[in-house]
Amino acid sequence: MADSRETFLVNAFVTGWPVKHSRSPMIHNHWLKQLGIAGSYRAEAVTEADFPAFIRSLRDGSSGYRGGNVTIPHKELAFKLADRPDELAEELGASNTLWMEEAILHATNTDGYGFTANLDDRHLGWDRADRAVIFGAGGASRAVIQAVRDRGIGEIHVVNRTLPRAKELADRFGAKVHAHPLEALNEVMTGAGLFVNTTSLGMDGSPAPDVNFSPLRSGAVVTDIVYIPLKTPLLTQAEEQGFPIVDGLGMLLHQAVPGFEKWFGRRPTVDAALRDIVIADMERHG
Repeated sequence: MADSRETFLVNAFVTGWPVKHSRSPMIHNHWLKQLGIAGSYRAEAVTEADFPAFIRSLRDGSSGYRGGNVTIPHKELAFKLADRPDELAEELGASNTLWMEEAILHATNTDGYGFTANLDDRHLGWDRADRAVIFGAGGASRAVIQAVRDRGIGEIHVVNRTLPRAKELADRFGAKVHAHPLEALNEVMTGAGLFVNTTSLGMDGSPAPDVNFSPLRSGAVVTDIVYIPLKTPLLTQAEEQGFPIVDGLGMLLHQAVPGFEKWFGRRPTVDAALRDIVIADMERHG
């Protein structure tokens, strides 16, 4: 919990279990310093059993925090405990950003914003695609599917090893979303202008399958929400096959922007300096 003797005007947090490897404090404290704001942002390791009490302390003011970020495994419970989740959080059933306003605990989910803002920054025009392929149907895919759908892409094809998981997402996100087994990957890639890996394949040097990206439309964008390593095996394969790629680091950076603005009243900028700081830390610690 925040120290009651804290002299900062505004305090925010990231909480999860575990949370010590989170790079959110690095991002937000960089912005606080850059913008000259008298605030703090720190990591709070909170177990699942203790999370409801943590939320009560946020609501009654005893924590000393105005709000903060929520990461694994608390996103679904954060949504349930919030007083006023917005439409994005309602559809996802999960929240990653909380803030107090007029004694009301608000909640949203900025993961989808981070995903699309990263693509806008690194490959403007990606959303002219009329077909997208989402590889994977785990929890991380939900915000991506929602964001791609809301940008107006007409066909979204979710491919997953277990078909029922993909069907669950198709049912959740509407008629534009279609579920397919892994065996259909090449078929649904045909003519697609966007390919998104939402699985953990290739993370931290883990193996990834060989993917033939040639069925994609010429100039299709291939992106990965994994950012360690920065260029994942799937991105390397796509680049070698002549497709433009976008790494996943920008999703982490951009998803932090709306929360910072809610807590500290200024909208920060994701720039090359911040990206370089995080990459340098990744190179030191992995």
